[in-house]
Amino acid sequence: MSDNTTPYLPEEMFGVVTASGSAPRAFISPQRYVQGLGVLDRLGEFLGLVGSTNAALLASSRAQQIEGARAERALTAEGIPSRFATFGGDCTLDEVDTHVNRLRGSAVDVIVSLGGGKCVDTGKAVAHRLGLPVVVVPTLASNDAPCSALSVMYRTDGTSTGVEFYPNSPALVLVDTGIIASAPERFLVSGMGDAMATWYEARVAIENPLGFSSIRGRPTIAAAAIGEACAATLFEHGVGAAAAVAAGIVDSSLEDVVEANTLLSGIGFESGGLAAAHGVAQSCNAVAQVHDNYLHGEMVAFGLLTQLVMEERESEARRVAEFFCSVGLPAHLGHLSLAPTDTHSLTVIADGTVNFPTTPNMPMRVDRPFVLSAFAEAHRIGTAAVSDLGDVAYRRHHA
Repeated sequence: MSDNTTPYLPEEMFGVVTASGSAPRAFISPQRYVQGLGVLDRLGEFLGLVGSTNAALLASSRAQQIEGARAERALTAEGIPSRFATFGGDCTLDEVDTHVNRLRGSAVDVIVSLGGGKCVDTGKAVAHRLGLPVVVVPTLASNDAPCSALSVMYRTDGTSTGVEFYPNSPALVLVDTGIIASAPERFLVSGMGDAMATWYEARVAIENPLGFSSIRGRPTIAAAAIGEACAATLFEHGVGAAAAVAAGIVDSSLEDVVEANTLLSGIGFESGGLAAAHGVAQSCNAVAQVHDNYLHGEMVAFGLLTQLVMEERESEARRVAEFFCSVGLPAHLGHLSLAPTDTHSLTVIADGTVNFPTTPNMPMRVDRPFVLSAFAEAHRIGTAAVSDLGDVAYRRHHA
């Protein structure tokens, strides 16, 4: 165990311009990804592949009683000692430092992060500082955090302070689809919103000669192809997967969508790139009624409609809006507790979008009037889709 205190900046590794005049293409991913019903009960076996012999299980108090207890039994069965580290709820520097200080000098040689996105990100931050591998066991398929080599950091008031990057991706991502099926349907659907943007943002980044991926290299064809497969999987199986979770069962549609939300989206955004969709989503967090009531993927959904409008891809925006209606994602401003007349809130989000680090991947000049105009048109398209198809699924999630 060693201390890593120097920030890792991927642009210093991958963003250096080559003799060709552009940054090199770069592709990163977890070392191993395992998904299936009941795989948590084999955690001890899979840790053998990592070469770890003593684990710290980072989980909330609730998760320790359910999934954590299963993980502990699985490790004991393989003769691997473990100890719990209680996750406090937010991925803050104080939270990370608390666990680092408690684990420093112990026999622990792997961090197993078991929980939702913030717990997963905290585990990655702790593991990096201690110089240990991290194993990610997500309990939700609501975002694409599990497979990435980064953490979104927060202040204690819930606002984001930015992103930390790490030189090593997770050693193992273990997704038990039985756990995903037992979570509320809304979380899976939110993950679809995050994942659906993967292809469209990667396409913008790779088609722009100056575009860059999340690790600041040039996007790869492989990552873009994975992103395209992600969107195709959601269009084909999204409704069926949501129905499976509503029924509490695991079927092939759910397995496909969990892989799309977690693996395909995770690799696709990291080595493919982000653009305006995530600029809108992250900027929504500056508006209290949105930040306090909606999930990340729900914000990304409207961000994606906005991006497609910016690209003048109205037919594609309509297709995506219809998909959002079918699974219950926000299709217009009202679905995020906003209104076209809420000039102050929309201006805050627009300004945040303009200044977001990945917005320059867009192939046109993006300023406040342009973003506000795109909001209005995206709202019109989504409202029309809801008028034609209804929003029963959305209202079910937000009852």
